[in-house]
Amino acid sequence: MRQVGGVTAPGEEAAAAFTAAVAGLRSGQEQVCAVRPELSFEDVPAPRTLAPFATALAATARVGGTEVASGRFVLLYDPAGQHGWAGPLRVIVYIRADLEPEIAADPMLGEVAWSWLTEALDARTSGYAAPSGTVTRVVTEGFGAKREEPQVTGFELRASWSPVGIADEPGQAEPDQAGLDGHLAAWCGAMCAAAGLPPLVAGVTALRPPARRRGT
Repeated sequence: MRQVGGVTAPGEEAAAAFTAAVAGLRSGQEQVCAVRPELSFEDVPAPRTLAPFATALAATARVGGTEVASGRFVLLYDPAGQHGWAGPLRVIVYIRADLEPEIAADPMLGEVAWSWLTEALDARTSGYAAPSGTVTRVVTEGFGAKREEPQVTGFELRASWSPVGIADEPGQAEPDQAGLDGHLAAWCGAMCAAAGLPPLVAGVTALRPPARRRGT
């Protein structure tokens, strides 16, 4: 680590701390892969303007070779913290899955989908703060050459929150890698519930996936 005048440069210290945090996510990814073979991960470009440090990965859930859900996980780190954050870390997630039309039309879909995430966070993490998000019903119709394709209904969940107990105060450039694996697992658990797969977290109820994706 580079030092200036015998003192570690703040930027270098923050970069090393974020590297340790990313290592925690990698560990969590390996743990999830060991118990959830339906999920595959890949690194994707992280947003460059939201925080000084960021990393991102995408996941796809497949059953019998067919995609049943997808999502993205972004970890942001700003040693000084930001407005609306509860500390220097912020997680942003996205989940997309198809649903049966009658389930997608259920007025309680938003509440149920949000509960997939919060129940998983409650069960898998040491805590989280300042949660925020949206649930959007999606109807995909084909036109032109795709006119004969069946209409697809589903939902998209976008959410963010601040991990608690990993870096406790703004300005503390020491996000411990331990604990971030639980936040990754919570996102995966919510995605599995959305896809109708048995959830990673006991007590989280999965909805029935579209019949065409169950091979019936």
